[in-house]
Amino acid sequence: MGYVEIEVRAKTVDLAVEAAMQELGVESREQLSVEVIQEPVKGFLGIGGQDAVVRVKRRQGRRRSRSRRKGGSKQATAAQSRGNRRREGTKSAKNRPDRRRAKPAPASSKTPKRTERPVSDDRPEADIEEQARVVEDFLTGLVDAYGLEGSVGVTWDDGVILADVGGEQTEALVGARGATMIAIHELTRTVLQRHTREPARLRLDIAGYAQRRRQALTIYAEQLIEQLMAEGGEIMLEPMSASDRKVIHDVAAAHEGVTSYSEGESPGRYVVLSRVAAEDSNSEEE
Repeated sequence: MGYVEIEVRAKTVDLAVEAAMQELGVESREQLSVEVIQEPVKGFLGIGGQDAVVRVKRRQGRRRSRSRRKGGSKQATAAQSRGNRRREGTKSAKNRPDRRRAKPAPASSKTPKRTERPVSDDRPEADIEEQARVVEDFLTGLVDAYGLEGSVGVTWDDGVILADVGGEQTEALVGARGATMIAIHELTRTVLQRHTREPARLRLDIAGYAQRRRQALTIYAEQLIEQLMAEGGEIMLEPMSASDRKVIHDVAAAHEGVTSYSEGESPGRYVVLSRVAAEDSNSEEE
């Protein structure tokens, strides 16, 4: 009996087995022998994850050979016995009493009533100082969980929590074009929402990336507005996050004769800069 063996890597064990089935041309998982070499490990925000690795064997089927036997006397005996069984079955059927099917039980006419209970919000009301402590504790635990050396500073101003994660090693939490930092921002907001009914607005900066990003976007927007004033018309920017779009809107609002607005759905939402009459200029801020 021969075997065909392969190793497959995928996000989960089930996906790895499905890929092996397609590669081996197998329709049923029962035809395979699966050995898990490595269980998948989930990373945090896309960092530190590992795929599952399985070793899959396909057992080659063994052909069965059927031998035909000649024997007229045995075939005749078998046919005679089958005929006797049919006749006996006919006789016994005639002697059986008539069977009647019972009437199905009547269905209940009463339908159960659904009682809707009001959902109570048991989250406490926390002031901005307490919310700032929640943010600081979460971000400090996050930095420690990664084993990074860094500091977490949290302040608040005009109802907005300002969180700053500093340190050279914390740049690992920024990610490509700030993708990881955006994910951490959303995760921190979720933690706030679970601790209080009315969470405050949150601004997060890691390793100074948000500040550098705002400066670069401000220069970029100024250049586009200068081009717009010279050529007229409209300029459509690339899709941006909500915080980046706000920087563009703020820059446009500081210029007369320029308006800005956002179009599209996240994550493909983008800003459009348009030249208008000075008295009609306004910007849509988010």
